[in-house]
Amino acid sequence: MTVFNLDAFDEHEQVVFCNDEKSGLKSIICIHSTALGPAVGGCRMWEYANDEEALIDALRLSRGMTYKNAMAGLPFGGGKAVILGDSKTMKSDQLFKAYGRFLNNLNGRYVTAEDVGITTADMAIVHTETNFVAGLEGKSGDPSPITAYGVYKGIMAAVKHKFGRDSIEGIKVSVQGVGHVGYYLCRYLHEEGAKLIVTDINQESIDKVVNEFNATAVGIDEIYDQDVEIYAPCALGATINDETISRLKCTIVAGAANNQLAEDRHGTELMQKGILYAPDYVINAGGIINISFEENYSLENAMQKVDDIYDTLYEVFETSAREGNSTNYIADQLARDRIARAIR
Repeated sequence: MTVFNLDAFDEHEQVVFCNDEKSGLKSIICIHSTALGPAVGGCRMWEYANDEEALIDALRLSRGMTYKNAMAGLPFGGGKAVILGDSKTMKSDQLFKAYGRFLNNLNGRYVTAEDVGITTADMAIVHTETNFVAGLEGKSGDPSPITAYGVYKGIMAAVKHKFGRDSIEGIKVSVQGVGHVGYYLCRYLHEEGAKLIVTDINQESIDKVVNEFNATAVGIDEIYDQDVEIYAPCALGATINDETISRLKCTIVAGAANNQLAEDRHGTELMQKGILYAPDYVINAGGIINISFEENYSLENAMQKVDDIYDTLYEVFETSAREGNSTNYIADQLARDRIARAIR
């Protein structure tokens, strides 16, 4: 398996492979950049098909965190961790304590938090071995509601740019993944009068949003074929790919998932189809913004900062339209410029 030659490596500062035989921990910690501050990003637990898939996921997510923190104007660099394994069957106190010890050895270069497959309770166990943990209960807590609020604000910006309207009443939105963030996003959209079409791998999650928000449920693969104005990917990444782009009937792609584009070129293909794409690391920055207020936590201040996602995205949309480049290209360039200025 190569590392330095992977496209996803993208000049990472550090990649740490962690193995603890006693607990069964196998983890990869990726630090993309500390130019703006310590690398901050969540830890994901997932049953990857192989080690290379896990590494590429961690590398792409880590780079995304660098750009996310830069675009949100936060004093953080970008990093991410993955734990290889089934989060439903392999969790243990010993595993998370082992992860915490590896994390502690990095001396604050990377600060972890919860992500897919991980809970704030899991992070509390990690915290028994290291102080380099964010998003703990009693401080900023579960970032899901704040992340969803940021995505909702980003959708409003996209609707304003694309349709010239300030309301989403009557607009059809297909939401892929209605777990933590997806559920709260559905609530915001429902309260604003949107019509929801949803799917998820968990039937209980589907039933909840159908019952509470009058949503219509469809099959996992059917979500791409829905005749909607907005497609909101809120599950895992790479759902915008060679197979799905031709099936999309939406006008806007705006959701909470990380790494929504399987490849950067898919952003250009969306633009060529007349679909407005809200770059994932811009629209889903609410959680990390919330964490940035953790030391002297104020929900009100955090929400006010999350409101800035609307303006940031609108700037990306306007620049994209003016220059004729895809929105993901514009966002990447703006993020790199901010990092370069900080280094200078």
